[in-house]
Amino acid sequence: MNTKEILAKRFDKLENHYKALKEYKLLIDDLLSESNIYDQFVFNTLKPEKRAILDAYLKRFASIQDFLGAKIFSFLLDLAGINNTKMSEVLSNIEKENIIDSLENWIELREVRNELEHDYPEELQEALNDLKYCVDNFHKIESYYLNSLNFYKKYA
Repeated sequence: MNTKEILAKRFDKLENHYKALKEYKLLIDDLLSESNIYDQFVFNTLKPEKRAILDAYLKRFASIQDFLGAKIFSFLLDLAGINNTKMSEVLSNIEKENIIDSLENWIELREVRNELEHDYPEELQEALNDLKYCVDNFHKIESYYLNSLNFYKKYA
């Protein structure tokens, strides 16, 4: 399988994550129109199915970022004839190609996401702040996905 075929399959999988993320974002927007889900008291009184929406959103958010970083970015650069050997070079070139807006933003998204997924904050309010950050940055992760897809289409 060549790079184009690998990327085509990976983008098909990534599209499913993206569609689900968009759906969860709309559900979260509905929740936010009813109450401030980032308030500890409100969060603690949410029904399990509403909390599940938040968990599912975070899972898809993390999946998209992981997938882009681990399975898409280096292949996009290979497709464009840009050679990289280290992840730092990949990210630097991904920024130069305007697929991500800045390396700092990518790293910040990654750090917040990692806190929630791996080092669950001890304080509920800290976790809710991180959740809010991920929800507020939906459009950023969406742009990274769409920019990657457009870059792929340009070279495929």
